[in-house]
Amino acid sequence: MAATIRDVAQASGVHVSTVSRTFSAPHLVNAETRTRVLAVAENLGYRPNRAARALTTGRTHNLGLIVADISNPFFPPLIKAAQAHARARDYHVFVADTDEDPQVEEELIQTLTKQVDGVLLCSPRLSNRAIERLRADVPFVVVNRRVKGMPTILMDVGQGARLAIEHLTRLGHRRIALLSGPGGSWTSGEMREAAAAMDGVDLVILGPNAPTEQGGLAVAAEVIASGATGVLAYNDLVAIGLIEGLYERGVRVPGDISVVGVDDIVSGRLNRPKLTTVAMPTAAAGRMAVDLLLQSVDDGATPTLITLETGLVVRESTGEARS
Repeated sequence: MAATIRDVAQASGVHVSTVSRTFSAPHLVNAETRTRVLAVAENLGYRPNRAARALTTGRTHNLGLIVADISNPFFPPLIKAAQAHARARDYHVFVADTDEDPQVEEELIQTLTKQVDGVLLCSPRLSNRAIERLRADVPFVVVNRRVKGMPTILMDVGQGARLAIEHLTRLGHRRIALLSGPGGSWTSGEMREAAAAMDGVDLVILGPNAPTEQGGLAVAAEVIASGATGVLAYNDLVAIGLIEGLYERGVRVPGDISVVGVDDIVSGRLNRPKLTTVAMPTAAAGRMAVDLLLQSVDDGATPTLITLETGLVVRESTGEARS
C-alpha cells in the first residue's frame, strides 16, 4: 500500500500537522525537522495529494512565470533557476511568453489567475496602471520593472550602463551612441538616464529598436551616420546584429567602432569578436523572485525592492578610439 501522511509522521517522530506544513509551507518548519521529514517521505515513497491539499489549503502550489520573449537567451537562465528553486519548495511553475505584446500579457495573466498562487512578471510590457489593476486578482512579483508599492527584483542596468560608458571613455571614445530597446521599456529608460548623467560624453540616442539581432542590423546605417565611435546596445542580441550590420558596410569592430552589449548571453561569448557586455544576474533574480513571491502568497504583498548588482565583462568588441 502507498505510504500515508501518518506513516511519515510516525517514522519522523513528528505530528501529522508538521508533515503537512513541511509540504505546504516549508518555511514555517524548522530546517532540521524539514530535512528529516523530507528524507523519510522519500524513503517511504510518500507523495502528497495535490488536489486534496489544494482543497484543504486553498493553494494550487503552482506559480506563473511570464516573460516578454522566451526565444531571447536572456530569459532561459532565469526560468531554469526559478523552476528549480520553486520545485525545491514543492511548487510547479507554468511558463508563458507574451512575444513582447502587452495585450497577450494581460490575457495570460487573466488566464493564469485561477490556476496559480502567484505570478512572476519578467520585463513586462504592460503599463504600470494595468499591472496595478491586475494584481487585485493574484499576487505579483515584478522582475526588471519598477512598479510603485509592488514586490520587485531589479538588476541594476543603470549601474551597468555607467560602467560600460566609463569603459568606452577610458578608451578615448567621446561620441557614444545608445541603442534603446522597445518603446516604453523600463530598461531603456534606466540606461538613458544613467548615460545622460555622464560627464564628457557626446551622447546620441537611437531608437526605439526591436530587442533582437534584426533590430541591431536595422540600425547599423544610423550608427555609422551618427559619427559615434562607441556604442552601448540595449542587449546582446542588438549588439550582435549591429556588429554584423557594420561588417556588411565595411566597418570594423573594434577597429572603427567599439560595441558593448547587455546581458552576457552565451552567443556573445562565442561570436567574433567576443562581445564586451554588462553581465546581468539572471539566475539569482529568478531564485529571489520565487522567494519574494512565496512570501507574498503567505503573508500578503509587501513593497519589497531588491536591487542586484551588475558588472562589466571586457572582451574583444571594444578598443581604443580611432584617431
